[in-house]
Amino acid sequence: MDAMIEAEPRPRETPRVALAHDWLVGMRGGERVLDRLARLYGPTDLYTLLDSGVVLTDAIAACRVHPSALQRFPRATGAWRRHYLPLMPWAVGRLRVAPCDLLISTSSAVMKSIRPPDGVPHLCYCHSPARYLWEQSADYAGGAGGRLRSLGLTLTGPAFRRWDRRTAGRVTRFLANSAHTAARIERCYGRRAAVVHPPVRTAYFTPDPSVEREDWLLVVSALEPYKRVDRVIEAARQGGFALRIAGSGSQAETLEKAVANVPNVQMLGGVDDPTLRDLYRRAAGLVFPQLEDFGIVPVEAMACGCPVAAFVPPIDDPRGRGGAAETVTDDSGVFFDEQTPGAIAQAVTRLVATPPRADACRTQAERFAESVFDAAVTRHVEEMLAGG
Repeated sequence: MDAMIEAEPRPRETPRVALAHDWLVGMRGGERVLDRLARLYGPTDLYTLLDSGVVLTDAIAACRVHPSALQRFPRATGAWRRHYLPLMPWAVGRLRVAPCDLLISTSSAVMKSIRPPDGVPHLCYCHSPARYLWEQSADYAGGAGGRLRSLGLTLTGPAFRRWDRRTAGRVTRFLANSAHTAARIERCYGRRAAVVHPPVRTAYFTPDPSVEREDWLLVVSALEPYKRVDRVIEAARQGGFALRIAGSGSQAETLEKAVANVPNVQMLGGVDDPTLRDLYRRAAGLVFPQLEDFGIVPVEAMACGCPVAAFVPPIDDPRGRGGAAETVTDDSGVFFDEQTPGAIAQAVTRLVATPPRADACRTQAERFAESVFDAAVTRHVEEMLAGG
């Protein structure tokens, strides 16, 4: 595992770009970014803490995956993954990157701390400084497992944060997925970051004029405490509006019990892409109650012509305003500034009373198309390879 891994030879004129990603265990927004990078620069070497072996996309599967020593630990790719957080600095430190011309990491945990070969520039696409170390650590301490993680991070947290900040020096250039994240990178690491918004599949998520909008609201989310789905359920119970929730996660059982006696709320579980696109096309609007660094879901919804009711904190909130302040506009949605059932219900009422136009939603979403991401990343890569 510690030996240098030889990369396959390439023509001299083709730059060898290696990739690194926190873990390969499921397909979410971070993996969409990795997929675009693998399409641009793969097949290539891909370094990761953990690989579950599940095929995420063809482009990612075509890469030569090199997992860390953490892969050998019990249930590390499954339910126990987050229990190993205190060991992740050790694991990423043991990864050895083969000779290459450029290393690109995508990170919301520790992969920005991977060490590039001597003299090789390192471009980090940062989704977020590690939330469990910095501003949102309390959101990861719910439940018995969360309390165990919290104990481990309480014991190791100060040293972990010092390591996290120090190893930001291994990055030559940071890219942030939003201005919100760029501000957090500067607060946590003392580094500036250029903003390149994540790619959204606007060619797939499209309106269908033959499909009529219905009278229910939609939530699409991982069912985790910090996503605040419970607040939307309570808003629907109090306000009486119909709500459908698509997603899975650790809170699924708890939320199922919460809606057992709320007939206007329907839990759909995890859904595939065709079903998700159909939901976006039929919903009266999407409710987005969480504070995210970017948040792909509102853009997917807008790409289908679906307006959004989004949480955006007040301008003086120390957490920042979140990605929705950059993706949703007054022409494509409405905002609420408190994560309370009452504020959510009021926002839904405004959205339904005067819904934004579908074409305005689509126009806003196209600002985040995959082609826009590809062009921006390519420009940064070319600058770095040229010594910029």
